[in-house]
Amino acid sequence: MSETNEQYLTDWKDKESVAEAMIPLIGKLYRDHNIVTSIFGRPIINRSVISLIKTHRFVRQVEKEELSIHDTYSVLEVLSTLTLGPSRIDVGKLALKYRASERDISMEDYVKEAVVDISGDNAEPREKPQDVVLYGFGRIGRLMARLLIEKAGSGNGLRLKAIVVRKGSPKDLVKRASLLRRDSIHGSFQGTIVVDEEKNALICNGNFVQIIYSNSPDSVDYTQYGISDAVVVDNTGIWRDEEGLGLHLKSKGVSRVILTAPGKGDVKNIVYGVNHELMGPEDKLISAASCTTNAIVPVLKALNDKFGIINGHMETVHSYTNDQNLIDNYHKGDRRGRSAPLNMVLTETGAAKAVAKALPELAGKLTGNAIRVPTPNVSLVILNLNLSEETTVDGLNEYLRWVALYSPLHKQVDYVNSPEVVSSDFVGSRHAAIVDSLATIVDGDRCVLYVWYDNEFGYSCQVLRILQRLAGITYPIIPS
Repeated sequence: MSETNEQYLTDWKDKESVAEAMIPLIGKLYRDHNIVTSIFGRPIINRSVISLIKTHRFVRQVEKEELSIHDTYSVLEVLSTLTLGPSRIDVGKLALKYRASERDISMEDYVKEAVVDISGDNAEPREKPQDVVLYGFGRIGRLMARLLIEKAGSGNGLRLKAIVVRKGSPKDLVKRASLLRRDSIHGSFQGTIVVDEEKNALICNGNFVQIIYSNSPDSVDYTQYGISDAVVVDNTGIWRDEEGLGLHLKSKGVSRVILTAPGKGDVKNIVYGVNHELMGPEDKLISAASCTTNAIVPVLKALNDKFGIINGHMETVHSYTNDQNLIDNYHKGDRRGRSAPLNMVLTETGAAKAVAKALPELAGKLTGNAIRVPTPNVSLVILNLNLSEETTVDGLNEYLRWVALYSPLHKQVDYVNSPEVVSSDFVGSRHAAIVDSLATIVDGDRCVLYVWYDNEFGYSCQVLRILQRLAGITYPIIPS
């Protein structure tokens, strides 16, 4: 018995050893070739040994077996010997596909065959980086900064060049740096931040980021900072129609604008993964819609494509936001003036109507309300839907599991089957929505789905995907 118990520790040490050996291979692929490696959609760049082991263990939830760390290491070993172009490679899926293959072929030959379109003479050269400016530096702005800085290590197509804010105090720069460095919800910044007061800039993991003070979108000459053809990400939410948002285009050095809030009028509201094909070279102003719209639309699309949706109601249980008051005070909106940390606040949401902008076939079919609750982040949407055909709990969940793992919506929709998960477990999720499968209810042609979402970070990842698309940055995905 003691020998069996000792084997657990021996196996753990073996996993640690292999994970340690994986880290330099992952880093080299990322920095030298701009290859983002992942395991079933979860990026493994800059991850710790324990994090890598846990990611392998996670696969058990969705594939009913734990992924062997030895198999993924073998995939990485082969990739590290090849000349590859920028791409996104899921080494976990490659490893399991190889194990499931009945072909008489070695792991090395299987991997080489899988990446043949991006290797050797087929390897695409790197593109010139796209200049990015963050206009505003609130919750979404700071998370966007983290994401852009995180991805700059590969020398890929996006480069954060400047952040535009209104000056708050003589210590403004130091305070901005502190807010980026420490976050009560998302933890510490992964890296180093140096304050350069002489140049009024922050150097974040080697990235020189100019801090520019301005009170209006049309008053900045970005070219004097060496910035040209920039995409401005406006996360203030102040200017939301074509006239207001278009003020950015009057500043020198700006070519396009993304709004991190629902757009008004003729501004296109884009939910990446669903209607991003609507974006064209002629589009200068784009809205990334709202966090709730991004959470529900991918799930609704998946359900409508498979079962058809007759009608339904959505109820959002949403964490409180900066728009609400800490204690009771005046607010122009109904009920929102009441203390956010002390109350559940029934309010309205435009997400149900906004669905039609991304999925016109669902126009007029959904109603919606929202309840703001005393949590600082991560929200839950409850979808009560009448479907065009009958199904079962197992049938619906199995389909949504497939959507999360293998469909074109796998970056937007995630899937969990743990009976113990709560909201804080989803802080930092890079998906727009996470289906809580054990809460699914089905009664013939009626279903109730519970969908979690990190209304800050998951949404920011969706904004980043739009940004990459606008900049023309697309990478091959392997396996397809």
